[in-house]
Amino acid sequence: MHKAFFQACALTASGERLWEGRFPRTAEGVTRFIARGVGAAQAVAVEASGPTWAFVDALQPTGARICVVDPRKTKLKAGFAAKTDRLDARRLADALRRESVVSIYVPPPAIRQLREVCRGRHQLVRLRTRLAQMIRALLLRCDAGEPPGTRLYAPRAQAWLATVQLPPDAARTLQRLVRLYREIHTDAQAADAEVRQLAARDPIATALEGMVGVGPVLAVTVRAEIGDITRFPRGAALACYAGLVPRVDSSADRCYRGRITRDGSPWLRWALVEMARHAIRRPDAVGRWARRLAVRKGLAKARVGLARVLCDDIVTTWGKIATR
Repeated sequence: MHKAFFQACALTASGERLWEGRFPRTAEGVTRFIARGVGAAQAVAVEASGPTWAFVDALQPTGARICVVDPRKTKLKAGFAAKTDRLDARRLADALRRESVVSIYVPPPAIRQLREVCRGRHQLVRLRTRLAQMIRALLLRCDAGEPPGTRLYAPRAQAWLATVQLPPDAARTLQRLVRLYREIHTDAQAADAEVRQLAARDPIATALEGMVGVGPVLAVTVRAEIGDITRFPRGAALACYAGLVPRVDSSADRCYRGRITRDGSPWLRWALVEMARHAIRRPDAVGRWARRLAVRKGLAKARVGLARVLCDDIVTTWGKIATR
């Protein structure tokens, strides 16, 4: 699957090649692909990439069994010297025929929309932070001092920026950055309000807000990125999905544990670590354990370890809502 086209290969159950071809990634191209015989009796394997969800939505009315394949976990090139789109399509079809593909979760459209809202809000906040850093760097280069307070969007900080004296060229750059910062801040506030409204209407997000260190933004982000909690029977499975478990290399009596894998959703991993930043102040046994770990291993490692423990709490809290 590419931005402009996709390569397809059709095999029989015994592995005989029926046809193969390249189709434009347009509505007409998808229609031509479906007309080649895609129906309820067929199974289609699609490599996960940027335009995958739109392609899957277009194939849903055919009734075919659609498998979105994780390309990192489904090895398609093993034992082969060449790698082309045509060969990838053949190997993908053959792996589907032999049921040796590793599929990923296909979120329903409602969950995808919720993810876009949360991720869009997060990107605006990151962009606002980047602009604030650029403004502070400019002031530092010009030795103009620091704005009052810690938030540039505070009224007194904005008033100070309007009166600061800089050389002409630097002053023009500062005006552009401040104007962009104000516009991004306005959009970020609107996105934040939208996320809070979604949290108030979602019973799962409301339940997650009852956990220590979880606000409406983190609750909705976790709810959107997980989608269906029944995929994770235990908190350890959720931690693995978020990439918060260490890499393990074990053979015979040798066992090496490295850094966390960082596989899975980076948005979910960010939300869990943010939850751990606040939950480390918990007065219970888990909080005391995390604080002792911070003394021994450092605050960053303690937050990651606590984030893995919070996965158990999420599975338990969400499971109670799902069983009602």
